[in-house]
Amino acid sequence: MFVHPVQRAPIARLLQFLRDGEYLASDCARAQAQLAPDPGMRRFLRSQARQESYHAIVFQANIAWLAPRHLGNCPLLPPMERYRALIEDAIRRGDFAETLMAEQIILEGLGEAILVRIEEGLAKRNAPFERLRRMLLQQEEAHHGFGCRTLERMFAAGVTSPEVLWNRGQEYLALTHAMVATLADLFTSIEEDATAWAADVGRYVPEWLNPGIQRREGAPSDASAFPVAVR
Repeated sequence: MFVHPVQRAPIARLLQFLRDGEYLASDCARAQAQLAPDPGMRRFLRSQARQESYHAIVFQANIAWLAPRHLGNCPLLPPMERYRALIEDAIRRGDFAETLMAEQIILEGLGEAILVRIEEGLAKRNAPFERLRRMLLQQEEAHHGFGCRTLERMFAAGVTSPEVLWNRGQEYLALTHAMVATLADLFTSIEEDATAWAADVGRYVPEWLNPGIQRREGAPSDASAFPVAVR
């Protein structure tokens, strides 16, 4: 696969962002396995933690190939640092529902949106390791789907509600948009539209998290009215 020399460093930086997101996802899933209420969920989350760590290793290998001499260990983007801090706070409080919203739904949605875009570009270039790339994307889809289904069951059981999660959800969503905005120059340098990537993220956010829907705690709601995801 040919990558223009001037695009190598920007692509590697974008992959660094994805790698850091995978490390965050792995740490979160490992902690979630301690909070999950049943053995099936715990098994899934332990498996997810292993998969996310493997994804990070794959991204690191590609970073080393693309720009071995130009990139050191870049610090986390400030929005991602804040995102990690919020998730770690939810874990300390034992708020399993919030961690599902933050990690499996919003963060995995962002990663899936970016991976889908990257896959389109790699396919056009006849890039190698197609089966590996598809496996990574399928696993991300599975993680996202697990979060959506589990939260929907929790809504139906009255364990939590969209109203309880909505305000904090907006904070997480704002941070994902800040992440994409921070990477805007990288998108431009590889001839991609950062605004289009940001719009893609909205396709993976459930309707009940829509920023245009102001929800207040205690208001009546019907969980069945909230689609699992907008595709």
